[in-house]
Amino acid sequence: MAAEPEAGARRTGSAPEPSSPRRLVRTRAAILLTTIVAILSVVTGIVNIGTMEVSGPLAELLPELVARTAGFTGTMTGFLMLASAYGLRRGYRVAWYSTILLLPITGVQGLAQASAYSYPLVVLSVLALPVVLVNYGVFTRRVELTMTQLASLAAILAVQVYGTVGAYALRDEFEGVETILDAFYFTIVTASTVGYGDITATSQFGRLFSMSVLVTGVASFGVALGTLLGPLIEARLAEALGNMSERQLELLDDHYVVVGHGDLTEPILEHLGAATSVVVVRDPDDARYLRDRDYTVLTGDPSDETPLRQVHIERARALIVATNDDAHDAMTVLTARELNPELRIVAAATDRENTKKLRRAGADVVMSPSVLGGRLLVESAFGDDDPERLIDEFLEVER
Repeated sequence: MAAEPEAGARRTGSAPEPSSPRRLVRTRAAILLTTIVAILSVVTGIVNIGTMEVSGPLAELLPELVARTAGFTGTMTGFLMLASAYGLRRGYRVAWYSTILLLPITGVQGLAQASAYSYPLVVLSVLALPVVLVNYGVFTRRVELTMTQLASLAAILAVQVYGTVGAYALRDEFEGVETILDAFYFTIVTASTVGYGDITATSQFGRLFSMSVLVTGVASFGVALGTLLGPLIEARLAEALGNMSERQLELLDDHYVVVGHGDLTEPILEHLGAATSVVVVRDPDDARYLRDRDYTVLTGDPSDETPLRQVHIERARALIVATNDDAHDAMTVLTARELNPELRIVAAATDRENTKKLRRAGADVVMSPSVLGGRLLVESAFGDDDPERLIDEFLEVER
């Protein structure tokens, strides 16, 4: 019973509610604040990179090791915050957790450092924390890694463990390896092919071990770059071709779905507005044209289930089908009606004889723009100055 008012509301054709735009603005505020905090953290770290001691309010409370490293750790934290901001923009829940963890750290670092940029960093960290917290329900996307990606990450970790443990166990075979930190440092610079030369093998066995770390490290890094960055590059290419990002798709709710692009859809989109509508087109050129005008677009065949599911047809307020192919429109209406039986569907028939077919396919309202325009012109020529009455009568006849 609770679902009936909602279904009824969808069929009234009332103005779209601003709930989705408000949520989008709130989400953008959290991402923007996180990005600004990250930039300030990087700047303060660079300014204090040569500082070996701190003189801020927390100077006396910090351990000596923390105090000596506070001058440059802000930059490292800032880069991590930038990664978190990117994750928030993609809607990842793990990015929300990392941001909540890093914001207090940036605030403490700001209090510890003595810099003109430190106190703005503290203030913005404090302001950003509640903004990110209240958006917990927005960042719900999970990090889904394939088995290949997981295997590549495991390979990188295995190389680091292998090199660190092995170098420490064979420290007598190397000059400069005395502690586990030295061994880890050796593994990093060798596997990344940096090779500063400050740690060298003093025996044939040590050189063989160094070569094994070098070969396995380069291989694991190369595979990881391909498996982890490849999907990101593909996503960027898809967006450049006119597709919506996954984050934009996830935020769609109580929206209007417009199928097709042409002279008829131009006034439809102008009336609905870019904030409450999404367009599904088959032509990538049309998608790029609409995206340049700030409309949200998905490239795909709307008669298939996949594109309609991607634009969350189950959460849509209405579907407007307005292409020049009545047969294709009928298939789109059938698919949409199957996915959302309560959806309000309005269709435009290019040929008047196809109006009944589109209505049988599941459209709630079907009209022929050419017939409607012709009747309006004729009635206006006869002296009728009330076009709204004519439109209402026409809709009653078409029903």
